[in-house]
This record gives sequence, structure tokens and C-alpha cells, in this order.
Amino acid sequence: AGAGAKPGRLNVPAGMAGSLRLDASSPASSSSSVARLLEIPKTPSPSKVTYSDRFIPCRTSSRLHNFALADRPSPGSGSRDDGSAYSRLLRAELFGGDASPGGDRQDSPGSNNLFRFKTDRSSAPSSPFAEKLDCAGGAGSPTPKKAPRKVLDAPSLQDDFYLNLVDWSSQNMLAVGLGTCVYLWSASSSKVTKLCDLGPRDSVCAVHWTREGSYLAVGTSLGDVQIWDSSRCKRIRNMGGHQTRAGVLAWNSTILSSGSRDKNILQHDIRVPTDYISKFSGHRSEVCGLKWSHDDRELASGGNDNQLLVWNQRSQQPVLRLTEHTAAVKAITWSPHQHSLVASGGGTADRCIKFWNTANGNMLNSIDTGSQVCNLAWCKNVNELVSTHGYSQNQIMVWKYPSMSKVATLTGHTLRVLYLATSPDGQTIVTGAGDETLRFWNIFPSMKAQAPARDAGLFSFSRSHIR
Repeated sequence: AGAGAKPGRLNVPAGMAGSLRLDASSPASSSSSVARLLEIPKTPSPSKVTYSDRFIPCRTSSRLHNFALADRPSPGSGSRDDGSAYSRLLRAELFGGDASPGGDRQDSPGSNNLFRFKTDRSSAPSSPFAEKLDCAGGAGSPTPKKAPRKVLDAPSLQDDFYLNLVDWSSQNMLAVGLGTCVYLWSASSSKVTKLCDLGPRDSVCAVHWTREGSYLAVGTSLGDVQIWDSSRCKRIRNMGGHQTRAGVLAWNSTILSSGSRDKNILQHDIRVPTDYISKFSGHRSEVCGLKWSHDDRELASGGNDNQLLVWNQRSQQPVLRLTEHTAAVKAITWSPHQHSLVASGGGTADRCIKFWNTANGNMLNSIDTGSQVCNLAWCKNVNELVSTHGYSQNQIMVWKYPSMSKVATLTGHTLRVLYLATSPDGQTIVTGAGDETLRFWNIFPSMKAQAPARDAGLFSFSRSHIR
């Protein structure tokens, strides 16, 4: 430093020099002041608040150990932790009863993210597919909620009114068409199997099981109808004949009927080598609804031309042409309790469920539901039916026939409820929508819990979850 240099000092703004009380004339005083300035207090001021851009929660009470699905015995101890029972229940519900202790699954390749659980109700871990619900709680049991028993993810489930992508077999196997693939989901074990992949230039438009539940018919966007053996995951027939997509299928005992955007209905007999044995031409637009009566005598078809046609096997012309609907007729169901009784539902501009006597062509009743009717199914256990809806409420409704009084209205889907299938025991339905979920609902009683006995003994509690 030069001769005129001032003694060493701390370089601080002029306004702070007074508050820090630094004595520039004394090197010792300056050194002591710097030391006091840099000293970190041992106890922070209680009035000082420290802000941060991160929050790390305390996880001590989160019970996350219960979600460790793999068994991890503690070193030196053969006993399980307190949450092992809950973990076993959760693992069985998520991965099925055949899941290994380590959580390894035997599912088909590529199916790890299909039909996984969207939500899980820990208060009711039992499967909704059991033959009998756990309902022995007596009169003190809480009132059941109107909520699905199970919700599964179904990625790429199409939001298309004219497709039929979900069906439930008599062997308790659910078939679902997702994009170019068909997957099978076992309601007994929750195992997922990839049945087929149609390839990049085709897609699945319809699936339908034979009544025995061993073979699955698949309609494609190219107009083909394929027959698959579900036990061997092998295609046994490929039948052409349609010019464009085959969006609806219906089996009777021996004949498979297919409806298409080309306005035609083809009758296929897999016992003969030809693609089809007859063609029904009566609709003026796409055929989107198709159901055989339970005695196999009559076939009801609905179309985008707002017509409901009734056919028999002796004629290639419709025996009835019912034109009272004012929108597309996709929803069709035959009564299992009364011959020649069929119900049909109309689309957005119609919104009605109509009942017909096919013996004389008379309309017996018409109910305005308030929204697009997408599906209908008649319960075989009791004289009730379920309808699923689209615009504008996306609801599921249960009706008592013939009074058509509402038993329940169920909600949960966020888009049109386009797909519906019934379990083999007739108690559970599965619904699908463009929100890419499948929801399982217990809505009907068992065959033993008929209406006259419903108010006596245990039967009064074996009613479904919505009553």
C-alpha cells in the first residue's frame, strides 16, 4: 500500500456502516467486528420465517409398507409384519389368486397394463364374481352404495356408437376389443390373455361368444368375420362377404349373423365351407343392432335408418318392419320370460325404449328415458331390464317390467356407456365407455332370490348392491 493509503476496512455500503459500528481507525477493532459479523448464531430468531420451494411430507403415518406386495421377511425373524394380511388381500385382488408370493405374473406378453385396477375398495376386497355376495351382516349392515364393485382400465376402448366390443361368455370369460387386438379377462382369476392382433391395417369392430362359451366371433373393419378357439388362441375360420366393417354379431344355436355398414346381414354356418349361406337386405343404412330370440325363431335387427326389423329363417325378407323410432336403433333385447316380446332403444333424437309384440307387430309401451339409449339387457333371474345411456347423462338405469318403474340409476362413466354384457349367473353387468374404463355392477338378484321370497330371511340382504 502507498504512503497515503488508509488502514484496512470492510467494504460495505455507506448506509450500513453505522449499524455495524465498525471502527475503521483500529485494525483490532475492525477484525473483531468482522468476526462478529460472520459468526452464525446458535439459536435462530423465533420471529424469522424460512421459505422454500419444496415440501417433503412426513411419511411416518402413511402405512406405505402395506403396499409392499412382495413378502420381505425381516432378518433373523420368521414372523410377518402386522400388515401382511392386508398385503395378501391386496395382492390377491390386484394380481389374482394365482399370483406368486413375489408378485410374478403369468399373463401374456404385452398385457401388463391391460385391465389393471383403476380403483380399489379396501372395505370390500372380495371379488364381485363370487357366486354369492358376503351379505350376512344382518339388519345392522349399512345401506349399500350405488357404486361399481370393480373398475378396470381398458386403454384404446373406442368411443363409437356403432361398435360392439365387449361380451361375457357362459364360461365366465370377458372378451374386449381394444384397437387391433382382442383380450380375454378371466372373471375367476383376473388373468389377461391376448387372443389375437389383427395387424396395423385392420381393427376390431365386434366380439360375440357362442352360447357354449368356447368360441369367439370377431368382426373386423375390413368386413371379415373370424372364429377363434379361445382355449388354444387359434383362429379356425375367416369368412368374408361384407364390403366394409362388420360392427355387430349375434349367435343362435348354429348360425352366426353379422351386420355391417354395407346395410346387409349375412348368415354364417361354420359347418359348411362357404363364407355365408344367406343374405338379408332390408335396412337402408348401417346395421348396428342384432339379437336372436331365445328360441332361435326370430332375429331382430336395428339400423341407422331408425328401423327395427324382425326376420325368421324361412324368408329373406323381414316379417315385421317397425318404424316408430326417430333415431338409430342399436339397443335390442328379447324377454327371457315371455315369448315374442322384444325391447328396442333409440339414439339421441329418440331417447325411448319401446316394447313390441312380434306375434302381431303391436307396440306395447314406450318410455322416454331422457338420453340416448345405447344398450338393453333383460335379466334372466327376475323380470327386470337394464339400459345404458349416452348423451346427455351417461347413466345406467334398472327398470322393473311391465310397470317400467325405476329400480336404480347408476352413474360413474364420464362418456357414453356404449358397451354392456351380463355375467353367466345373471347378477352382474359390465359396462364400457369411451372413458376407457370397464365397470362391474351387482344389480340383479340371484336365481334363488326371486321376488316373492326377497323379503324373507337372508334373501332380503342378498339383493344387489343398489337396492
